[in-house]
Amino acid sequence: MPELAAWSIFLAPLLSFVLIAVLRPVLGPEHRLNGRITVAALLAAFALSLYALAAVMGNDGRSLEYPAHEWLTVPDKLTINIGIVMDSLTAVMVVVVTGVSLLVQFYGQEYMKGDKSYARYYGAMSLFTASMLGLVMASNLILLYAFWELVGLCSYLLIGHYNDRPSANDAAKKAFIVTRLGDLGLLAAIVWAYVATGTFEISELHGMAVAGTLGGVALTWLCLGIFAGAVGKSGQFPLHVWLPDAMEGPTPVSA
Repeated sequence: MPELAAWSIFLAPLLSFVLIAVLRPVLGPEHRLNGRITVAALLAAFALSLYALAAVMGNDGRSLEYPAHEWLTVPDKLTINIGIVMDSLTAVMVVVVTGVSLLVQFYGQEYMKGDKSYARYYGAMSLFTASMLGLVMASNLILLYAFWELVGLCSYLLIGHYNDRPSANDAAKKAFIVTRLGDLGLLAAIVWAYVATGTFEISELHGMAVAGTLGGVALTWLCLGIFAGAVGKSGQFPLHVWLPDAMEGPTPVSA
């Protein structure tokens, strides 16, 4: 699978977000073209995801290798790259994310019909999907954390979509604050991983764990920090308190 095609899985919904943001002042906040743009972008992303899954399966389940692109370098300190991973787990997850999101956005066209902030809803949903795809495709922990936080931002925007309701605003703020507690654990794990290994690259960390170079206390704290982040985002005890209130958002958001 060509590198551009793999990147396009993530870029398609991101482009949808940009188009909706640019066209909103022209089309107006209720124009239904915004929903169609999102659905078209996700249809393309879903097709490319199936292509990616077939390519990985055709490669005997082995990861498709793509080069990392240097983003930031601090001389003699660290280098942060931008890159994507397309292994068997990622290939399955991009199909799940694009497939479920495509169905949700398609249904949402009728559910949200007539909403005064129709364009804002679909813009946030496009960015939400792009963030989820970036999260599962990220090749290093810095990118993963950036998309992790974008998922949190989009959740805040979508839960508080009906911002004329005080209850929706309160629910959005509650979700944003509570999930940040779990995110602190993830951030601590990322810092700990770099201090212990000198790398942010997920493939390198995995190799160290398999070889036994990364183990014991370091690996335990890394796993606990990552788990803390997941506890917050997925609404598990004791950071579950935001989840019932999140139903203040539109029903397709919950889906």
